[in-house]
Amino acid sequence: MFWGPRVKRLHAIAAVFIFLSTELSAQSKPRARDLGVPFDGTPGTYNAITDVKGVEVGHTTLISGEGKLIVGKGPVRTGVTAIRPRGNSTDAVFAAWFTLNGNGEMTGTTWVEDSGFLDGPVMITNTHSVGVVRDAVIAWKVKHGSPDMEGYWWSLPVVAETWDGYLNDINGFHVTADDAWHALESAHSGPVEEGNVGGGTGMICNEFKGGIGTSSRLVHAAEGDFTLGVLVQCNYGSREQLRIAGINVGREIREHTVWDKDVGSIIVVVATDAPLIPTQLKRVAKKVSLGLGRDGSYSGDGSGDIFIAFSTANAGAVGSKGLHPLTMLPNDSLDPIFLATVQATEEAVVNAMVAAETMTGINGHTVIALPHDRLREVLKKYNRLAQ
Repeated sequence: MFWGPRVKRLHAIAAVFIFLSTELSAQSKPRARDLGVPFDGTPGTYNAITDVKGVEVGHTTLISGEGKLIVGKGPVRTGVTAIRPRGNSTDAVFAAWFTLNGNGEMTGTTWVEDSGFLDGPVMITNTHSVGVVRDAVIAWKVKHGSPDMEGYWWSLPVVAETWDGYLNDINGFHVTADDAWHALESAHSGPVEEGNVGGGTGMICNEFKGGIGTSSRLVHAAEGDFTLGVLVQCNYGSREQLRIAGINVGREIREHTVWDKDVGSIIVVVATDAPLIPTQLKRVAKKVSLGLGRDGSYSGDGSGDIFIAFSTANAGAVGSKGLHPLTMLPNDSLDPIFLATVQATEEAVVNAMVAAETMTGINGHTVIALPHDRLREVLKKYNRLAQ
């Protein structure tokens, strides 16, 4: 089994990869709405990116060791997250990307920009593991494809990163091709595990523990009903600026800060089944910025804020023969899509912080989780706690 030996290194709780166990794990943790955090809009069944039919998410979580940093040995607090736009299908999707602040990396985006297609998964890991994950995706596509398949003879995978070096032995290069394969092979629909999992394992958000978060919205347009979902790997922001439900929660919970400035990055993936072409998806990707602004981000100089959006509509559009009839929403009907993007992004970030747990990594560095009771107290103080 290609990735079998690496699975033994996964944390006993976080490394639950079969669908049933992942579903139970995802449901056992409270999410932001469960704590009474009010949000606008109506979420889908799972309030996750997987509410968009066909989209699947998988994680590989690596947690081992404690104490003093020994490069190459640990402590290890890292991983890989995979988003597969059409599940097992190799059919490409229309896509576009946007960089709000470029202190980060997302490979393959020049071809996404020029072609308008995303051919394959979106992978998210730590800064120093982009290369190995990128190469692993190519090998995985070759293994599962055929010589006549798009991406078999050449491939430009989309792999993004955020920096986990405060908690993780980032220069130990602990993420391997096996781990990337496992994230891809374990991808599933339904509830998505959040917090200290996958690529988000060692991440920090607004100086609380961060990581993976997701949310979705049901969209009603004149042309029909659609679903839009967002997944974030959040590792950005300062405590001073953190806002939840419009309240400056960061100033109310001041203790145990990390660096007192906006350091880090955030990767955001937007999926929808609404029929959008690449120019429209570019506009959707830009709207992610407004959702982050609701949470208090000002996209500091040291932050890599990079977003990609794709549509699962228009199956078969990438085919190389014949004319391709397409369906698209008129621009005049995009406002509900834009609003859903802002709302789902705002909630996905808060879901990541609510799900994350306090973590201690290299050299005893500890990042506390957002305390649920304190959050509720602050929202109640300002009459923002949902009934």
